[in-house]
Amino acid sequence: MRTPLRYVEPLGAYLKLENLQPVGAFKLRGAYTAIRRMPEQVRRNGVITYSSGNHGQAVAYAAQLVGVRAVVVMPETAPAVKVAGVKRWGGEVVLAGRTSEDRQRAAEQIAARERLAVVPPFDHPDIVAGQATVGLEIAEALPDARSVVVPVGGGGLIAGVVTGLAAGGSRATVWGVEPAGAPKLARALETGRPVRLERTASIADGLITLTVGAIPFAHLAAQRDRLAGVALVDDDALLDAVQFLWRHAHVAIEPSGAATTAAVRSGAVRPVPPAVLIVSGGNVDPSLLED
Repeated sequence: MRTPLRYVEPLGAYLKLENLQPVGAFKLRGAYTAIRRMPEQVRRNGVITYSSGNHGQAVAYAAQLVGVRAVVVMPETAPAVKVAGVKRWGGEVVLAGRTSEDRQRAAEQIAARERLAVVPPFDHPDIVAGQATVGLEIAEALPDARSVVVPVGGGGLIAGVVTGLAAGGSRATVWGVEPAGAPKLARALETGRPVRLERTASIADGLITLTVGAIPFAHLAAQRDRLAGVALVDDDALLDAVQFLWRHAHVAIEPSGAATTAAVRSGAVRPVPPAVLIVSGGNVDPSLLED
């Protein structure tokens, strides 16, 4: 689903409101693309994924659209709002461990046992292709955009945005934003390859993967001149951004989706206008909206 740009005067930037997707997050683009591109005989028994929440909801929704079973392996610490979201779209929830690796192992075991097709959350060309539509839409809606700021988890979104902007003829440069407790892309760019962090931590649960994917990183490496840099934001800045967006833009955004606003408000990123801040998801615990 195409989402709008909305200019927010106190930020001096446009918001790309991916929270308005049916599942409340950009993840639907990649999940739907991946499932639709699967041969029918591959997906007929159902699909499975491993997710902290938003990708799981997206897979459940997309699977419902094409009429197949969906199983979502989520962390034991998954926010209740995201577990409920998966179930709302008909997904079966399995809780396993606390890290992305715990979830992936469990999902692969279930997939082998029940002959389900795995839909990875970010490290797959069809996922990146689906997320690239965000960049294409920005290029079409704001051709003179100079900066696009993107939250970074496994890297599928930022890789897609870079690819989509290029395909759409945009000359905008791209900033990535990560939690200070999960600097996967920053470390990967320093070393020239994806690296696995020993641990990650942040209230932005959608951005705390232990590594960026090899496929997204290859997309970014191929267009390194378009990447302006990677900024880190702490949890205080993330919470401030969640509450700022609620007060001044009247949108309820989860910490992962508010990362780009946090980077601008904290001064970690000073985008050249016209600038677009991608709001990646809105599945927020209501208690975070309270001052």
